[in-house]
Amino acid sequence: MAKAHLFTPLRLRGVETKNRIVISPMCQYSADDGMANDWHFVHLGRFALGGAGLVMVEATAITKHGRITHGDMGIWSDAHIAPLARIATFLRDHGAVPAIQLAHAGRKASMQRPWFGNGPLNADDFLRGETPWDVVAPSALPLDEGWITPHALTQDELMELRDAYRAAIERAIKAGFDVVELHMAHGYLMHSFLSPLSNQRGDKYGGDRAGRMRLPLEVAETARAVWPDDKPVFVRVSAVDGLDGGWTIEDSVAFARELKARGVDVIDCSSGGLTGSATAARIPRGYGFQLPFAARIRKEAGIATMGVGLILHARQAEDALADGAADLIAIAREAMFDPNWPLHAEMALGAAGEELYASWPKQAGWWLERREPGLRKLDGPPLPFRTRANA
Repeated sequence: MAKAHLFTPLRLRGVETKNRIVISPMCQYSADDGMANDWHFVHLGRFALGGAGLVMVEATAITKHGRITHGDMGIWSDAHIAPLARIATFLRDHGAVPAIQLAHAGRKASMQRPWFGNGPLNADDFLRGETPWDVVAPSALPLDEGWITPHALTQDELMELRDAYRAAIERAIKAGFDVVELHMAHGYLMHSFLSPLSNQRGDKYGGDRAGRMRLPLEVAETARAVWPDDKPVFVRVSAVDGLDGGWTIEDSVAFARELKARGVDVIDCSSGGLTGSATAARIPRGYGFQLPFAARIRKEAGIATMGVGLILHARQAEDALADGAADLIAIAREAMFDPNWPLHAEMALGAAGEELYASWPKQAGWWLERREPGLRKLDGPPLPFRTRANA
């Protein structure tokens, strides 16, 4: 039997993933002053045990004011390095490539944790000790009515911002990560520079597409200059704004070409989020609804892509890779539903071979192997995960 595409290793510069499954960054809103803690360690560590090839730490703020909420992870000081290094070491020791996404929330900063409302901070949040801070953006345009009006960044402040990215990348290196992703999607700072709906500057960082791409490309250049040559750089984009007059897939193809020319290795293809929630947009949602964006950028920009968004089943992921839609498949909420999704996918695709549990941690596989003969003798429906994995 030919090896499943999903379980074929992928080499990116000097880094190799054992399979094509990526755990997408998922904000947990559970840090204290940006510090990773035991929640993050267990949350991320379980995905390495579950068989993922690459596990990415959630959006990690390069400055304290660049957080989305009070609970966001950060990397704005050297004190943040040690708890992140603990996570990176565990991931690597258990077979996953450790990755980190670096971000600045821009005008979507200083907001509520989602379970408190996912809107602007209010009196109830103040009683919890969570008060607002000043936010920044390319232009002084609030996210929506009732949101903080951001300060429009000056060119001197943009230089300071690039320095903050450089320092954050240097800390990510010290923490031991093998992949860095720059978050340029979902309405956060870099995306807000790209979109003509949020960037109304009159200087060289605004105006036409080249001007609006200038700062994100400078940040990519900064990352590539600092990040080791033998390790890849990813960029997450909102392939389309999904709003009238906004950023388009044609813009994303052009942007991807420029990123590739600057040494970026993978485009992580999401969408939407310029206003509202992270992926809010007038885009029809269905299984794998963002895969066409990844396919088009991959083909027209000639760069590796990562597909993400309502990819739930092993066969769905396998077919996307076989069709050339993407080089990597990212899952997020489905991984929270089933942290062992990669191991279950391997079984569902018949990629595990006769030794069904060979890829499992021995602490689990030893027991499961011995249970299997008894399960095969049972009457009745299959176990729920097998039904889900084969759907």
